[in-house]
Amino acid sequence: MNDWNDARPSRAPGMSAKEEILARVRTALSAPRRDEVTTAEEVPRSYQRADDKQELRTAPEKVRGVLVQRLEDYTAIVHRTTPSKAPEAIAAALADARTVVIPAALPGTWTSEVESELIIDDGSADPHELDAIDAVLTGCHTAIALTGTIVLRGDGRGGRRAISLVPDHHVVVVEADQVVLGVPKAIERMSEDPRAAWTMISGPSATSDIELERVEGVHGPRRLEVVLIEPEPEPEAEAVEQEKTS
Repeated sequence: MNDWNDARPSRAPGMSAKEEILARVRTALSAPRRDEVTTAEEVPRSYQRADDKQELRTAPEKVRGVLVQRLEDYTAIVHRTTPSKAPEAIAAALADARTVVIPAALPGTWTSEVESELIIDDGSADPHELDAIDAVLTGCHTAIALTGTIVLRGDGRGGRRAISLVPDHHVVVVEADQVVLGVPKAIERMSEDPRAAWTMISGPSATSDIELERVEGVHGPRRLEVVLIEPEPEPEAEAVEQEKTS
């Protein structure tokens, strides 16, 4: 038990706001701690971690299902596909775009059926030039299911931050092994390259003004489409599914 109290210094006549703030800071620093934690080893570690059993034991298909649900809650459009049909799904997502900017190291198979003009980003296009491009196609580094967040790394697949923020339409390809359940696992994956430039996207850009009117496209793309590449179905499961639909 300590003698902690929340008493604050009263503002004296002639005391400025700055002096009052500094007085409160000095009072807080001199007060005894609320707890008995004194070293880093004694800090409670009861928060969720990357090796949490929920992260490790949840079936991958259920994790992907949560991701899809969260993304759709954010009004993003999700295309669930397989590796063999991914080029077709990507082309469909970009069907109304005349020009598409892509990072330099994007897999060629992803754009094999895209009919739009592809512009490989070399870092020279400024925001005004990027604004004239209809869409951007990128890969991703990690997708967080519980928060519906797409994490882009500034590399040959994620591209530099400008190309994912300026064009009005963003199509991002997410592969099954990039999907994790929670934020701790995502941070663990990101820590493999702590110096990288990271961009975290949770749905299309949206904000509200003082009257709570929703405005889209202010801080980034107005439209977000996610192409989720999932494993090819097992032959037995595919046959059962066909029987259900026949």
